[in-house]
Amino acid sequence: MNDQLKKARTDQVGSLLRPQNLIDAFLSCGRNELDEAGLEAAQDAAIRQVVEKQRSVGLPVITDGEFRRLNWQVSFSDVDGWDLWQGSWRAFLANPSLISEGEKPGTRGKDAVESYKVPATAKLSLQSNFPLREFRFLRSLTDAPAKAMLMGPDRVAQMCDIAGSAPHYDSTDQFLNDVASIQHRMAGELIEAGCGYVQLDEPSYTGYVDRATLERIAARGENPMHNLARAVAASNAVIAGYEGKACFGLHICRGNRASMWHREGTYDGIAEYLFANLKFDRLLLEYDTARAGGFEPLAHVPKGVTVVLGLITTKDGAVETIDGLLRRIDEASRFIDVDQLAISPQCGFASGISGNLLSEDSQWRKLDVMLETAEKVWGTSH
Repeated sequence: MNDQLKKARTDQVGSLLRPQNLIDAFLSCGRNELDEAGLEAAQDAAIRQVVEKQRSVGLPVITDGEFRRLNWQVSFSDVDGWDLWQGSWRAFLANPSLISEGEKPGTRGKDAVESYKVPATAKLSLQSNFPLREFRFLRSLTDAPAKAMLMGPDRVAQMCDIAGSAPHYDSTDQFLNDVASIQHRMAGELIEAGCGYVQLDEPSYTGYVDRATLERIAARGENPMHNLARAVAASNAVIAGYEGKACFGLHICRGNRASMWHREGTYDGIAEYLFANLKFDRLLLEYDTARAGGFEPLAHVPKGVTVVLGLITTKDGAVETIDGLLRRIDEASRFIDVDQLAISPQCGFASGISGNLLSEDSQWRKLDVMLETAEKVWGTSH
């Protein structure tokens, strides 16, 4: 099964648009109008429905849509010494649309990593494996291949206020090492529970080609290539020792919150080092706009690694055409064997609970087009 997952021709990053009644349940819980049990019941019902929908359309890999999450980052929320959960609730209740004043969909939004940093209040220790809780319920609903999603360790470290974390941490290296260690345990517990596909979401990597982010790194007196190497080592540390026990994917994008984007820059500047050194089976790469650049960097991907081309945008409801997607896959195959390719949306449909600016109908139509395109290219969508 792991080998089949490694080469699956279609994928979806994880999050799906939440139904309005689930969003309302989160709001009611946050306002103390609904207790935790009531919220969990609403989550369970919504997950049952979205799992059945995914099975009915024929997706080869099932997720819970991230329906228990306020945002994609709370996979690392049940950790003593770093309180992301309460801050996520405050941000959600203050602005349920998650679009700040002055931000517009389809534009470069404010960099949430820079504007919202959380200090460590103690040495990190895992309180509860949030993705494991998600997976156990998902597994109870289906025996189809199911994916668990974790925020990548470098992204976690970018969100930590290291300067405010003394005396517990005095360097990013120390903090990142502890994050990777905790996530290694989380991944192991998921695999032990039967999870066949573990994915790290690591948008931090595009920071090493984004001009504004690079300027901030330089202003701190840091070397971006050193930071990139440190990030790759941390990603690999999460899955070290589990090789062959599950399929491991790593997703890279340039921001997705509320149909906005947060970073620019092509893969060219980091591809040779990044693709050669990551130890993952599948690389899910944003490729829906010119911001990602051309397919030339894919020539650096080693044999045996599947590149999942994120050609389908989640930022608007315009449904891609099969012919257009076929042309893009053909372009990519000039730099990497088509047998190493797969296709997916460029990101989730709802990085935050409010989701992106498209309808559920458009979401499912996009996934249908993805499946049909794969059938034409590889003779299968699985």
